[in-house]
Amino acid sequence: MVEITFEFDAFSFDGICRTVPLTLCPIIGRDEGIVPVCYSRNVELADNLIFQPATLIIDVVAIVMVGFMTYHIRSKYTAVGRKEMVTFFYLYLLTLILEMLLITGIIPQSSPAYQWFTAVQLGLVTSSFWCLMCNGFVGFQFAEDGTPLSVWSIRISSFLIFLLTGFIAIATFVELGSFSRRSPGALWVFYIIINGIFFIIYVISQIVLVLKSLDDRWPLGDILFGFCFFIFGQVLMYIFSVIICDSVKHYIDGTFFNTVCTLLAVMMVYKYWDSITKEDLEFSVGTKQNVWDNKELMADDELDGNHRNSMTPLQQYTPPFARPPSQGPGQYGPQYHQQFDQQHPF
Repeated sequence: MVEITFEFDAFSFDGICRTVPLTLCPIIGRDEGIVPVCYSRNVELADNLIFQPATLIIDVVAIVMVGFMTYHIRSKYTAVGRKEMVTFFYLYLLTLILEMLLITGIIPQSSPAYQWFTAVQLGLVTSSFWCLMCNGFVGFQFAEDGTPLSVWSIRISSFLIFLLTGFIAIATFVELGSFSRRSPGALWVFYIIINGIFFIIYVISQIVLVLKSLDDRWPLGDILFGFCFFIFGQVLMYIFSVIICDSVKHYIDGTFFNTVCTLLAVMMVYKYWDSITKEDLEFSVGTKQNVWDNKELMADDELDGNHRNSMTPLQQYTPPFARPPSQGPGQYGPQYHQQFDQQHPF
């Protein structure tokens, strides 16, 4: 049995990479990278070694599931935040595809392109978290959803976050300027701290949105489950990966459970968005005011209907050539009746 010591070093991936095989671990730290204590066994397929075969299967399942969810979101043409939410799912889909290619060895770690694809994947991860956080504010209607201001502000800002994170990653890998593979502090901050902050802000904003804007409290359950799934995945990967790997004879490790839990968390994000846009499509901070306005209009209609019901049939009857009451603005008394006589001389 492998002796296990969990390590977590601030501003360093050394302890993390000795626990779980992240995509950046082979090109960080020492020249040969950092090898985890225990990792999933490989399989040979068509004379090629495939790493993390169980995780590869989950990635394929996740890609199919994200495709279905994206299609359903696109089909809800009048739903609030449809275009904004689709942007998040596109980013998550691209992240899944790149992570699958990197972690399974389809893109070899010895290839010069590996560090570039890894930088792109890390940039997509951070931009996905940023896009998710921005989607959390769409329901507050700071900018009307679906408009160019709302859609393109999220897309452009996500692209800028992608460029910034990708630049920090590739600069760290090639040791550009003051960046160093042995001291990847800036990359660690974005990967661990910044992504976590974006996620927490999204969760808090959605709790506030549900409590202040919706009468239904059931969507809180979707938020809670999504939060728990994500946290469980992180804990299983960063803390218990070696324990899991050693217990099941290297068939799976923490990466497998992190992929599963992240997919479940994203599915809860989809379920939450679908539940709050299913019946009441115009959910926002001002929804309750609109409800009260509708009630006032209904009250006026009921009052008018009660007044007519209280009239006798003779009072309700209007002769064919009688002068109807004034209906147009500014037409009162003799002026209106004179106009009526001119239109109906007989």
